[in-house]
Amino acid sequence: MNRDTTLPVRRIPVILDTDIGDDIDDTWALALLLRSPELDVKLVTTATGDTTYRARLTARLLEAAGRTDVPVGIGPASPVRTPPRQAAWIEGYSLEQYPGAVHADGVQAIIDVIMGSPEPVTLISICPLTNIAAALRREPRIAARTRFVGMQGSIREHMKSNLTVAMGEGACAEWNVVSDIPASQAVFGAPWLEATLSPVDTCARIVVDGERYRRLLAGTDPLLRALLENYRLWAVTHGDHCHPEAQSSVLFDCEAVHLAHTTRWLKMRRMGVRVDDEGYTREDAAARPFNVALAWDDYGAFADDLTTRLLGASFYCRTDQ
Repeated sequence: MNRDTTLPVRRIPVILDTDIGDDIDDTWALALLLRSPELDVKLVTTATGDTTYRARLTARLLEAAGRTDVPVGIGPASPVRTPPRQAAWIEGYSLEQYPGAVHADGVQAIIDVIMGSPEPVTLISICPLTNIAAALRREPRIAARTRFVGMQGSIREHMKSNLTVAMGEGACAEWNVVSDIPASQAVFGAPWLEATLSPVDTCARIVVDGERYRRLLAGTDPLLRALLENYRLWAVTHGDHCHPEAQSSVLFDCEAVHLAHTTRWLKMRRMGVRVDDEGYTREDAAARPFNVALAWDDYGAFADDLTTRLLGASFYCRTDQ
């Protein structure tokens, strides 16, 4: 099936839940979100590990974007698995310096935004589902008022990298799912108003390179400059396979931001998906149905659009959809 379910041109209220500060793709995704005029960012929450570090990074990026109207919510902390690779960029920066609102209880902030919204909220998850599962436990009614869009799972494809736990050919136990399997099972089974998945089957292809990347390197948008500074810092810890002067890393999380407002350029399929006890996302006709991005219809057009938005030249409302 290749049905474009692009929404009418309007600003869609969204929450971003992120583990920004580990893989750099979260930083790219936040920049894309802030440069997507279709999306009205109501809250950004940080999940897992050192969530205060992640909130500081989020806050300073929001300042760089001129978006201090966006509140930041701090999720529950957990044992740190990876070093804070972008910490140098926020050295000396505290949350007290952020002009916008900071919520110490990010889980409650998610609930408050959703329950207080006059229209359904789109919840974009690009991280382990710890915060979302906690919000569902506190207030199960949020599911019926929410469109869930998640960068989670692997249906038929895998990548042998630090982001996935590959076992043989085909699907894998993807990082965001396997990091908190009980939370993933709860979120995948919740009665969301609508649910969409961006699995590694499609999002693992996203790399900006060639002329597109050269355009980004020459860009002057303040948020883009901050993004590239962070990418260079992050790349120092990742060895020869990262080339910040030549191309981006794999931008897994950007697809979920795209899917928050359109399915354009992707081939979608509606299918039941569940999470098993080993963290695999299994196709199951009896499970809760998701709209799943299984293949690209026109990856080049998506990459062009992504580049334009990151250049800060996307403050328009397209009417050709």
